[in-house]
Amino acid sequence: MSILNILTQYVIPFIIAIGLLILVHEMGHYLVARMCGVKVLKFSIGFGKPLLKWTAKNGTEWVLAAFPLGGFVKMLGEGAKDEIDEQESRWAFNRKPVEQRIAIVAAGPIFNLLLAVVLYWGLFVAGTTELRPLIATTQAESSLAQEAGVRNGDLVLSVNGEKVRSWEDLRWALVEHAISRDEARLEVRTREGTEAVRILDLSNFSFQDASKEDLVFRMGLRPTLGPALLSYVEEGGPAAKGGVLKDDEIIAIDGEPVSSSFDVVDAVRRSPDKTRAFTVRRDGKEQTFSITLDKKQHNDEIIGFAGIAFDNSFMFAEVRDTPFEAVGHALSHTWQQSVLTLKSIGKIITGFIPANNISGPLTIADLAGKSAQHGLPSFIKFLALISISLGVLNLLPIPVLDGGHLLYYAVELIKGSALSERSVEIGQMIGLGALLLLMAFAIFNDINRLIS
Repeated sequence: MSILNILTQYVIPFIIAIGLLILVHEMGHYLVARMCGVKVLKFSIGFGKPLLKWTAKNGTEWVLAAFPLGGFVKMLGEGAKDEIDEQESRWAFNRKPVEQRIAIVAAGPIFNLLLAVVLYWGLFVAGTTELRPLIATTQAESSLAQEAGVRNGDLVLSVNGEKVRSWEDLRWALVEHAISRDEARLEVRTREGTEAVRILDLSNFSFQDASKEDLVFRMGLRPTLGPALLSYVEEGGPAAKGGVLKDDEIIAIDGEPVSSSFDVVDAVRRSPDKTRAFTVRRDGKEQTFSITLDKKQHNDEIIGFAGIAFDNSFMFAEVRDTPFEAVGHALSHTWQQSVLTLKSIGKIITGFIPANNISGPLTIADLAGKSAQHGLPSFIKFLALISISLGVLNLLPIPVLDGGHLLYYAVELIKGSALSERSVEIGQMIGLGALLLLMAFAIFNDINRLIS
């Protein structure tokens, strides 16, 4: 991949995503500080050498800096040792009541969570085309899905009473129950139209190597694909040369029956430069054609290529809410993902989820690029998810983070006086050291994923 492609497909989406989330976070601090009568000296997006800067009429210096991974709002009297002119003391942060200081500090993470609500609301109102929660078992000899009696073509209606409208809803629900180590009760409608219950026991589900393999696939589930009905045959491609036509239904390869387009795709991918016998149903009659597959490179892997596409339109449905319905769904979605983020952090700390699942800026850039390539709705979902993560992480009671400052102010409320400067300095050093170690470990994980 060329440097230009890396810039356009990954770096630019990453900078746009991170820049927007930091802007919203710092704007939360800024707006509430101004509402509380605090003078803001500097508003910076990024660190390091300023690329752009200007000073507003109210005296605030606005800065866009070179290093985009962060930002800050510098307020008058924010530092314990700041010298303040008595004439300006009423505008100083440290002279404000502790309740106002709490509001100012909490505003950053809260704005990130509100951004997620707004993004989800917009998506739900505009409507998105989603993969329906039609499920099938994977090819594994034994899986949780097979033990639960899951059948090909089951349509999931709800999980533990929570309505499911898309494959993504199903995936989030299953991951949440896996983290909670409990049962996932799937209420389904079978192909025959009857309703049934499939219970997945996730109490012993392992998150080992979770970053390398889809968790739902590891449970033994995959989306159901329809009959291998061809909607497109490339002119001059391998399939066309072999005699296959549009609207043919592939029913067997080398005499082995195929139940869906998934089976055909899998067989073709595993057969670069090989000749396979394709049996099709055409006008009610079965015919067999010999097709010599081509090959192409995909993600550093050589795979087979037939020049065909399938009609899988039945797999998709439009998910859309009224503006009023979307408010509730957006709030619920943001809340559930916030709780899931907290649970995941707890499970990493206790060792239930391996620490190699911690991701850093390289993984975030990769996800930003891939989501952008899949279209605006996918990128907006990515922004909402990262905004939730940023908001939740910043509320953790770790010195240096907003949550650490909130912890200091909570202690001040209880004991009636602020912590000593020495206590705050020690906490800041410990918190900074912990964050630097965490960042180094996350980047190590990112590099390890790239290498492996």
